[in-house]
Amino acid sequence: MAECTNLQFVSPFAFEAMQKVDVVRLASLGDPELRLLLPCLVRMALCAPADQSQSWAQDKKLILRLLSGVEAVNSIVALLSVDFHALKEDASKEQQLRHKFGGGSGESILVSQLQHGLTLEFEHSDSPRRLRLVLSELLAIMNKVSESSGEFFFKSSELFESPVYLEEAADVLCILQAELPSLLPIVDVAEALLHVRNGSWFLCLLVANVPDSFNGVCRGLIKNGERQDEESLGGRRRTDALRFLCKMNPSQALKVRGMVVEECHLPGLGVALTLDHTKNEASEDGVSDLVCFISGLLLGTNARVRTWFGTFIRNGQQKKRETSSSVLWQMRRQLLLELMGILPTVRSTRIVEEADVEMEPNVSVYSGLKEEHVVKASALLRLYCALMGIAGLKPTDEEAEQLLQLMTSRPPATPAGVRFVSLSFCMLLAFSTLVSTPEQEQLMVMWLSWMIKEEAYFESTSGVSASFGEMLLLVAMYFHSNQLSAIIDLVCSTLGMKIVIKPSSLSRMKTIFTQEIFTEQVVTAHAVRVPVTSSLSANIAGFLPIHCIYQLLRSRSFTKHKVSIKDWIYRQLCETSIPLHPQLLPLIDVYINSVLTPASKSNPEATNQPITEQEILSVFKGLIGADSTRIIQHNGQCHSITAQLLMLYYILSYEEALLANTKTLAAMQRKPKSYSSSLMDQIPIKFLIRQAQGLQQELGAFSVLQVSHTQVMQILEHLTLVSASELIPYAEVLTSNMNQLLNLGVPRRILQTVNKLWMVLNTVMPRRLWVMTVNALQPSVKLVRQQKYTQNDLMIDPLIVLRCDQRVHRCPPLMDITLHMLNGYLLASKAYLSSHLKETAEQDIRPAPNNTLGLVGQADAPEVTREELKNALLAAQDSAAVQILLEICLPTEEEKTKGIIQSAVATNNMGVEEEDNLLCNLREVQCLICCLLHQMYIADPNIAKLVHFQGYPCELLPLTVAGIPSMHICLDFIPELIAQPELEKQVFAIQLLSYLCIQYALPKSLSVARLAINVMGTMLTVLTQTKRYAFFMPTLPSLVSFCQAFPPLYEDIMSLLIQIGQVCASDVATQTRDIDPIITRLQQLKEKRSGWSGICKDLAYKNGARDIGSMDPDVQLCQCIESTIIEIINMSVSGV
Repeated sequence: MAECTNLQFVSPFAFEAMQKVDVVRLASLGDPELRLLLPCLVRMALCAPADQSQSWAQDKKLILRLLSGVEAVNSIVALLSVDFHALKEDASKEQQLRHKFGGGSGESILVSQLQHGLTLEFEHSDSPRRLRLVLSELLAIMNKVSESSGEFFFKSSELFESPVYLEEAADVLCILQAELPSLLPIVDVAEALLHVRNGSWFLCLLVANVPDSFNGVCRGLIKNGERQDEESLGGRRRTDALRFLCKMNPSQALKVRGMVVEECHLPGLGVALTLDHTKNEASEDGVSDLVCFISGLLLGTNARVRTWFGTFIRNGQQKKRETSSSVLWQMRRQLLLELMGILPTVRSTRIVEEADVEMEPNVSVYSGLKEEHVVKASALLRLYCALMGIAGLKPTDEEAEQLLQLMTSRPPATPAGVRFVSLSFCMLLAFSTLVSTPEQEQLMVMWLSWMIKEEAYFESTSGVSASFGEMLLLVAMYFHSNQLSAIIDLVCSTLGMKIVIKPSSLSRMKTIFTQEIFTEQVVTAHAVRVPVTSSLSANIAGFLPIHCIYQLLRSRSFTKHKVSIKDWIYRQLCETSIPLHPQLLPLIDVYINSVLTPASKSNPEATNQPITEQEILSVFKGLIGADSTRIIQHNGQCHSITAQLLMLYYILSYEEALLANTKTLAAMQRKPKSYSSSLMDQIPIKFLIRQAQGLQQELGAFSVLQVSHTQVMQILEHLTLVSASELIPYAEVLTSNMNQLLNLGVPRRILQTVNKLWMVLNTVMPRRLWVMTVNALQPSVKLVRQQKYTQNDLMIDPLIVLRCDQRVHRCPPLMDITLHMLNGYLLASKAYLSSHLKETAEQDIRPAPNNTLGLVGQADAPEVTREELKNALLAAQDSAAVQILLEICLPTEEEKTKGIIQSAVATNNMGVEEEDNLLCNLREVQCLICCLLHQMYIADPNIAKLVHFQGYPCELLPLTVAGIPSMHICLDFIPELIAQPELEKQVFAIQLLSYLCIQYALPKSLSVARLAINVMGTMLTVLTQTKRYAFFMPTLPSLVSFCQAFPPLYEDIMSLLIQIGQVCASDVATQTRDIDPIITRLQQLKEKRSGWSGICKDLAYKNGARDIGSMDPDVQLCQCIESTIIEIINMSVSGV
């Protein structure tokens, strides 16, 4: 706010004195600054204090002494003498009047009959009227703010603009807010002051006189602020006001900045506060607070903050407000100054040829980057990468020039220096537009050449194994093989951020690398000179020489340029340790391929040399007779068990590859030598394999599972403490012994622990784990036949998973694993078939052969597309899986017999055993299956429709309706199911509906139930005697559920039952006379409800006395009707 430039603000010294009520420091203030704090000091001196201590009494005397010499104190005392209660009542009335007639109403209760302008009125008024004038003006502004709906406006008010009366107006404002805090909340007053001239000055004075309100005012202003403050006048005024507040209280500036980030409002304020804080920092060598703050915003884990600040950067560039008043311009300028501050001081812009440098060795063209500046330089590079790659900053020519100067600096040989060079190199790849002129390109080429020369020195001096030399070599190989996406991944990984890099932007760099710096011959020649990695293991991260050699072996560069790589590979295999590095085995495989197979048919001799037998034997010397030590020493050399196992793997893989390629090699008239049998005799293969098994031997306890459960449990509990990657070696042993867990007597804890281990392994190796598990759980007959399924078999037919040992169906922990695999393979099958259709898409557009044998005029049959066939196959597959799972939920004959016995025992023991019955394995398996079916129904409701149109045993309906939460979707298609012509489907639909009505007593269920009752009434008139019996006998009990769920259906159901009884009675009228009395009693039940209890007893008595063994269908149906009515009546009487 430019209007506040010439005004006196409260200093940080004075504000701190007010916060701490330090009377001594207040006494040292000058008169101009003390004048700004008079409202608070006068109130402090006049009001009764809560602190009655002697020290405060002395401080109060000192305050009175300070105030005694200030003339303005009298006017403030006069202001405090006003009746504020009456003033508050008038203000409340005025607010009500404004709300009633709108904010623009000219009526005012506080101020009436203004003869002159506000300034003259204020000058000629006494203290009460001055209070009313300021209060009326302030309430008008606050009212307009509340009605503005967030749109900023500027209110011209001569009361807050006249320089003569600013101090008096500020006194009145402070007194009003202090005496009427409920009417004038300080946060609302602060918001209103943003809309007037000199608002920042008034706001600072107000907060200085109420220092405890600082945090609340700042948070309120930030919360009400704009997401992007530099785009609007209101945002800029708010930012300036908060900046003035933080200058008054600098100790809280960083806390206010934290509020900005938390709310994601006013990014310019956050940057401005950081700039103010950075200027006051004493340290120059460390990473500045500005770099740390912006890096945290763009590279942090909060995507919302990252997007918010990135928008600030982009908008700031689009608005073209790159002037000194722009916060973004100030930020960029400060970053550029910091960057230039750490650049080497002696730097020639003239590109010196190598010959010139040799002629003048004492002339230093490139001075090194100081060691104390390396970390700061790396931080600046990452920040600029984030600004350009994430926030979209477009660097100016000056910024680009200085960045290139910094990137091509030469740091000292320290770990931080290695990191700086790696970042600089990746930044050059990511933002190749920084190099725009031929001079700059030559500068970059010379720097890259320096990197190649100094790489070995850096690695030896800094002690960093994964140096920038390997990265440089790897990038060169990627360029030669045109793997640009791999280069982009490498750059993003090194920079530690995901940025968009277009492959086309790397074209110039590719040309420089492949034609000027790293030709393929230079790459291969340089690669063999790269030292091997000492004690190579999986614990060493980063880009290592082994990655470079592997890529060159794959591209056959060594054989093409006749460079021997055998010695390097041998040395690297000897320099290994556990855990095994994942690149070692692929390296051996590709090396063997390069030894046996020529690079081209035209040059059959272009192969690498194999490792000699003498070199192999030197690794194993001294091993015979050794104990189980991990490292064997011989003649001063140390070879780990890892090196010996890798060499054994090399020999066996070499011999296997030689046999597999016999025909190919014979056709090329090549016959590579095989290793001699004497070599194999000298290698203790069995001992090495036993060493390799290591901890896997402990899992051999599975073979004595039935004997020592405790030992197995201890081993399994130990494995639960191992990480997922460390569990991988035990996966095969764990799965291959799973069938032993199905034996009787295996403790549940072992089963649950195996389930837990399996789920952990599933996170790192799901595909192989599933195949091994499916094969291990096959029935014993299939195991004898050695029938092993592959991944492809299981994707084509996922139902193989369910063809497991039947005992798995009653072992919940293993059933949980089986269901997990089934769900995965069903999804994999969908993806496989979709991919297959895409791969064979040309068959869809291939023209069909002409139908020469067709009849003239016969219409062509509709062609079924391959997509439709695929969908039909998947639907059949899913429904078959659901049907099999539902069958598993049915109890076996043995379980049914056991259940009858347990029911009898439970009856005798008054239900003590009922809980055990609910906790049986069958019930747990049913719950697991219901969970999977719920997921399948939710994912594709058509599966639920297809399964229910197919039907399943009605005994499962109570389970499926109660156990599958998504069964309510069946209400959508039950009307369609009832309309099917098959009687069995209609019966199944009504039975399903009865359970759904009990579970989901919804209006939709009621309408479908009414439909079902109407359909049953219609069926009564069209069915024959036999079909009537088959239809109504299973569906009549469903009417009880309808009544239970929806009592309003009672009348319709009772009428239907009597109609059914009448039809049955008419059919057997010639055979028996017992039916008519039944119909009469049923009619009485319908008409007279008061006699329900007696009639029920009579019906029950007579029904029991009747011959229940009658085989006549109509008689049995009548008895069923009678029983149904009795059950409905009993239910109604009991109030269910």
